Amino acid sequence: MDIVTYFIQNHGYGRMKDLKKAGFNTRVISKTLEENIIEKIKPGLYKLIDYYWDENSIYRDIYRANSKAIICLNSALHYYNLATINPGIVQVAVPNNTARFSIDYPPVKVFYFSDTIYPIEIDRIDTANGSFEIYSIEKTICDVFRYRNKLGEDIALEALKNYLSRNDLNLTKLCNVATKCKVLKTIEPYIKALVI
Repeated sequence: MDIVTYFIQNHGYGRMKDLKKAGFNTRVISKTLEENIIEKIKPGLYKLIDYYWDENSIYRDIYRANSKAIICLNSALHYYNLATINPGIVQVAVPNNTARFSIDYPPVKVFYFSDTIYPIEIDRIDTANGSFEIYSIEKTICDVFRYRNKLGEDIALEALKNYLSRNDLNLTKLCNVATKCKVLKTIEPYIKALVI
């Protein structure tokens, strides 16, 4: 089996230790990297460049690099079509006590969430090429209101307006999540103003 076949059989990904176990030495891996057949996500983790990647592949790359990284804030807004922004950097949340991490691609901005906020409303998205985790739509709305001073109040308001116009909106769930995230008092006046 050649190295490209190995990557295809593993949904486009390969870890150095698994590649070595499969009989590929470091020289072959380096040559494949130099020839732009594979690219490095982070040390020890690679992906096949010429593979069927969909629009969510960068989220899967991040999740493979660090399974604690949850897609959040502007990146989650983009995923849910709640904002017109298309962030060039993927925003992820990890628990406060997580060791610093970096990946070569895609560019990532890491937010450290408290232990009380981090585990709320995490959804797992399964695709043909693998999985990733993202905060629910309601948790995303609450988070952008928590970070409205950094992200911009206009982004939070746009996201809330777009959420309130959706057929699948759930105000009870939004208010429950807002209570858990301690932003109900912040978000409630906007909800009342926009719903009336």
